[in-house]
Amino acid sequence: QAYLSYSNIAALTDLATKPGWDITRTLDNVKIWTHEEGAVLSFKVEMQVKVPSCVAFSLLSDFRLRQRWDRHFLTCKVLQAVSEEEKIYHVTSPAVMGHKPRDFVILVSQRQPSRPQEPYTVAVRSVTLRGMPPSPSFCRSEIPCAGFQIHSNSSSSCAVCYFNQVTSGVMPYLATNLTGSSKSIEDTAVECIKFLE
Repeated sequence: QAYLSYSNIAALTDLATKPGWDITRTLDNVKIWTHEEGAVLSFKVEMQVKVPSCVAFSLLSDFRLRQRWDRHFLTCKVLQAVSEEEKIYHVTSPAVMGHKPRDFVILVSQRQPSRPQEPYTVAVRSVTLRGMPPSPSFCRSEIPCAGFQIHSNSSSSCAVCYFNQVTSGVMPYLATNLTGSSKSIEDTAVECIKFLE
């Protein structure tokens, strides 16, 4: 478990520092980047939020609050509290375009910065749990790497960066054209900012 949580944080940090991100959209307080590498497409969404970074961290690290702003989360429950900083959740997503609804078993690892210039981190990856085998009602899906990095701008504002690595299996859910999916990403980002503020 210690290795899993370490590699969860390390994978997100690695994704965040990869070179070659292309900016695809710039709105008032939201920027969207993409990064392609083989069959893997990654998204980065940067949101400027008028709350202290510690508040954003506290709200974003509890995934049970995610349904309030992310319509891709239908239900979310804690399966196992591994430690103060590590929880395993079961998440279900609504059905899209003739597909079965999806479900995920995810490990969420949260870390506070150990040095002032470091971000708060909330890293997410899929795990397998014997007590939660795939169910015929859902299409069990994988999240290789996702999560948030929260950088403090001032005592009352921060930049929230959301990362998500998408493998070809999830592509059908992202609307066939990138324009459609970036619209959905934008809408979710705007809801996230409203929720945090």
